[in-house]
Parts: sequence; C-alpha cells; structure tokens
Amino acid sequence: MFDTVMPRKTCFLRLLPVLFSFALAASGASAQTLSTADTAHFAGPDRTARLIAGAKKEGTLTLYSSAQVEVMTAVGNAFEKKYGVKVSLWRGASEQILQRVLTEARGGRVFADVMETAGPNIEAANREKLLQDIVTPVTSELMPEAVSPQRPWIVSRLSVFVIAYNTNVVRKADAPKRFEDFLDPKWKGKLGVEADDNNWLMAVTSAMGEEKGLKLFRDMAAKNGVSVRKGHALLANLVASSEVPVAVSAYVDEVDSLKKAGAPIDSVFAAPTIAMPTAVAAFKRAPHPYAAVLFVDFLLSEEGQKILSQHNVVPTNLKVQRLPQDVKLVFMDVGKYLDESAKWTRLYRDIFVTRSQ
Repeated sequence: MFDTVMPRKTCFLRLLPVLFSFALAASGASAQTLSTADTAHFAGPDRTARLIAGAKKEGTLTLYSSAQVEVMTAVGNAFEKKYGVKVSLWRGASEQILQRVLTEARGGRVFADVMETAGPNIEAANREKLLQDIVTPVTSELMPEAVSPQRPWIVSRLSVFVIAYNTNVVRKADAPKRFEDFLDPKWKGKLGVEADDNNWLMAVTSAMGEEKGLKLFRDMAAKNGVSVRKGHALLANLVASSEVPVAVSAYVDEVDSLKKAGAPIDSVFAAPTIAMPTAVAAFKRAPHPYAAVLFVDFLLSEEGQKILSQHNVVPTNLKVQRLPQDVKLVFMDVGKYLDESAKWTRLYRDIFVTRSQ
C-alpha cells in the first residue's frame, strides 16, 4: 500500500509559515497583555527605546489634568511631536478629576492612562489602589521632596503660596514681610484670602506651631477683617485691580503671569512658604501602558518642565528652577490633610469665612 504521508523534512518546511504565524500571534498577544506594572519597571539601557516602540504602536494616550488647558496642551503637543503619540486631554478641577476617576473605577472601567492633579486628590486616588509606582531615571533630577518610595505619584509642579500686593497702593518697602505684620492696623480693610485655602492654613500653622499660628490668623481677621474670594486667579486679579490691595494666600504663578503682562502686582515669600504639590501618576490598568510611562518621563524631564516654566508654573526638576534661591519651601503634608480635612475646613471657615459675613 502506497504511503501518502509526506517526508518529515518536506512536512516541516511546509508547516514553517503556519508555525511562524502562530509565533507572531503569541508574541503580539504577549505584548498586548503587558500592564503598567510591567512597563513601569522596565530597566536597562534599552528602557526608553522599548517604551517609545510600544507607545508608537499604541498611538495614543488619555490624560486627565487640572493644569490650565494651554499649559498641558503645550506639553501634549511637544510629546506628540517628539514621539508621534497623540495626547487626548480631559481638563477638569482637581475634585472633578478625582470624582471621574473613582466613578470609572467603581464601574470597572479605566479610560485614562495618566492623571496629573493636586496632591490631596491624587493621594485619594492612591488610597483606592488605582495608581502604579514607576521607576524612572528622571527622578534623580527632581527636588528630594518630589519622590517617595511610599507613594506611586511623583510631584510634577508646585502651587507656591505668597503674599501678593498691589504696587500702586502698597510700596515695596511697606509690603508685609511676615504674617505677623498683618496685625498692624494699617491693613484694616485691605486684606483678602481665597475661600478654600484650608489646606494652606493647616500647613502654615503646623510650621509655625498650630496654637500660635491659629491665634495669629484669628487676631488678624478680628482686628483688620478679611475679604474672602473664590478662586486664586480671581483673587490675584482683584489685587491687580486694587479692589483687594493685599492677598494673604495667593499663588505665585498667578501673580507672575499678571506681573509679566504689566499689571501693578508683586509678591512676598513670607516664611513659612507653603508649597502644595501637584503630582503625576499612571494608572495600574492604563489602556496604553507604554505611552503612560513614557509621558510621565517626559513631563518630569528637563524638556517637559521647561514648558511648564514657560507658562509661569513652578516645576520640580532642579535643572529648571524659577524661584529665588533663598526661598525655603515647606511641602504640604497631603496625607495629613486628607485625614484632617474636616477639622481644617471648619477652622478656616470659623476664622475667615464666618467673620467676613
């Protein structure tokens, strides 16, 4: 009987294309199943090349950020130009971003790859175990306080609190240099604060000594009164217009933007100078894990941080600094604020908001 079975060599050669197809499919499936936990811990001299190759295949990235639209759009455009990966930006307030992230997570869906927002809100997302720690060589360039092995988020920029004053109303020599200066009767009816700076109150009084600090601000509000305004941008503009001659808690980037535009406004770095961290992190279940880690690298790099600085944002990369060298920052303890937010919201309201009504 004639044997119809092909010779082994011929059979193997004919099967090679099939076997190769299976190998490619298996390889592709393996690449597609990589999670952020894998890409976040790439190491070795080919780390960046692997991230770039994977990100180019993914082709896109979704970012949730509380930065001003023009700021993060500029970062996204530079990232896309460099790597060919499109950034889809959803911009919202820090509270909105946190709520969106939590809602999506509870629904079993993750749409974003990266979140970049205020420290208390990103730490709240971390407590829900949504964020992935990343090992990146860029951290060696950052302020020491920007990175901690106990948390997966990395500080990308700072909201630095300063005293702001209208230069047409207050001469530089007469501007308050210390918070204690606000007890002087000459500031009666001239002071303003932002409506929700309870985290600043916690940080500044903790640095002063809580009892001493709270007494100081209670006395200030009782003796000279304080105008309460909603929003740091509004408060800075009211200082520039002289409606509020002096702001006790202003953001330095808001002041600098107006000053560069020619507005009669300047700032004082009163000690303790509080810095609220804004941080970046990738999600554990990021749909685009290569692009997610690559974007974190880029945002924290000298190139990405220069873009932030060009928009008057205070960066954390030590190669790109715009604060006076003699300014010593006190970083806000965002974990403490999350644990004690009800207490500080009540105290802030009692000291400033209630008294202004």
